Amino acid sequence: MVKLRNEKLKENSRKLRKDMTEEERKLWHCFLKTCEIKFYRQRVFENYIADFYCPSAHLIIEVDGSQHFEDEGAAKDEKRNAYFYNLGITVLRFSNLQIKKEFQTVKETVYSYIGKQ
Repeated sequence: MVKLRNEKLKENSRKLRKDMTEEERKLWHCFLKTCEIKFYRQRVFENYIADFYCPSAHLIIEVDGSQHFEDEGAAKDEKRNAYFYNLGITVLRFSNLQIKKEFQTVKETVYSYIGKQ
């Protein structure tokens, strides 16, 4: 049985909810907060904190800054994605630039995924 709660990360999760990046705030306030299915911010899964999680769609949305495109960040993301995949959760990743410049496309991608559920 996988322990999804991690008390050590709980406080960090709360801090991340208060200190969201500009792109995370935009995605949350302009879309996910009022989406017809429920999303949660900064949800703890064992040793990871997912940016946004929708339990009914088994979906995580990650907003990636520049560090995710460096070798070390990409390797960590691959490991995280595999962890979530093993839980039966799909991860959709969007860059900060996509959130800024292609917001409608981001929304359509999410709607396309949750419409399949």
